[in-house]
Amino acid sequence: MSDREIDQQLVERVQSGDKQAFGLLVSKYQRKLHRLLARLVRDPAEVEDLTQETFIKAYRALGSFRGESAFYTWLYRIGINTAKNHLAVQVRRMPVSTGMDSSEMEGIEGADRLRDFDTPERQLMTRQIALTVDEAMAGLPGELRETITLRELEGLSYEDIASAMDCPIGTVRSRIFRAREAIAARLRPLLDTRADERW
Repeated sequence: MSDREIDQQLVERVQSGDKQAFGLLVSKYQRKLHRLLARLVRDPAEVEDLTQETFIKAYRALGSFRGESAFYTWLYRIGINTAKNHLAVQVRRMPVSTGMDSSEMEGIEGADRLRDFDTPERQLMTRQIALTVDEAMAGLPGELRETITLRELEGLSYEDIASAMDCPIGTVRSRIFRAREAIAARLRPLLDTRADERW
């Protein structure tokens, strides 16, 4: 039985009044949702509140969930919208840190060029690259940052991202391309690569 089928069974149990089944969904997705929201909102206390708020909204809306998308995709969409609403009411929008370390950068295209021998120079270069990627991600417009986070850090498919962000798959592809290009532009001076060169 696939994860999606297991989730659907749990959802159906919740819809039939089994509150413990929702607890199982919370246990399964709490860390992933928290990690996603932490990449969108900087304040850890607010991330805790937003995670809880997302699950509350999901529980209240679960009666209308029909399984047209995977449960986690639906949950992520609620989480993203909750974070967006939170950020929209902030007087001053704080830059978002990706908190990426070199091991998380493995999902980014060309990351094999970033891994090398563990020399002090390489360690410094790795820290500089991670900081540059972090700053580049923080500087992306919200929708680009959310899309690249879901793809590169959460590992969602293009279809799941389109569903989570409620947009066409072509828009997802465009946002990911633009986000990667923006990050690449910031990395080129460090890696001494030309604008037309891919890692």
